[in-house]
Amino acid sequence: MHLKRQKVPKNWPVHRKGTTFVVRPKSNIEKGIPILVILRDILGIAQNRREVKKAIHEKNILLNNKPVTDERNAALLFDIIAIVPSKKYYRLEISDKGKFKVEEINKQESLKKTAKIIGKKALKGRKMQLNLSDGRNILSNIKCKVNDSVLVDLQNKKVEKCLPLVEKSKVLIFEGKHAGEKGVVNRIDEKRRMVELTINKNKVNVLIKQLMVIE
Repeated sequence: MHLKRQKVPKNWPVHRKGTTFVVRPKSNIEKGIPILVILRDILGIAQNRREVKKAIHEKNILLNNKPVTDERNAALLFDIIAIVPSKKYYRLEISDKGKFKVEEINKQESLKKTAKIIGKKALKGRKMQLNLSDGRNILSNIKCKVNDSVLVDLQNKKVEKCLPLVEKSKVLIFEGKHAGEKGVVNRIDEKRRMVELTINKNKVNVLIKQLMVIE
């Protein structure tokens, strides 16, 4: 249920000093942050856990356009958090220092999110199921491959467009020593599962599994 504050992942933007324990997310400890930590410790919207649980009970907190059911649910990269009473919207991003950050966005921006395709499965009736990095599975006939990204319409629960991993694509590195940096694809080495990027005029090799297409 809890995690020692000194042992929270380095990409969480929380102080190492303070209460001994921090809530442990139900899943994705390295890839996301619990809603409780975001609302109380990062945004300062709630004073304590009780306030967060009350807001969740009243369905005042949405994650990707769905009511949050547990304060330990983790928001993942590019997930959208909506505070219903105040009509405030936030997106979980990653800074150039490799730490998660929560950015306020407008309502229009909150209706869509980018996710990476980590798997595909053909279903009956010529339907294709895309398995996304945020844990959702979505049916779509759009042409795309594993490691491409998709722009998802959260209201209609459908893929709006594919963002292919090809030369000249703009990508975000979300893991490894270059986490938080953005670059442009020069060359893709499928055999080695690596991509050569240009980052601030420097050439860098990054594993495909550590990056996501964003444009």
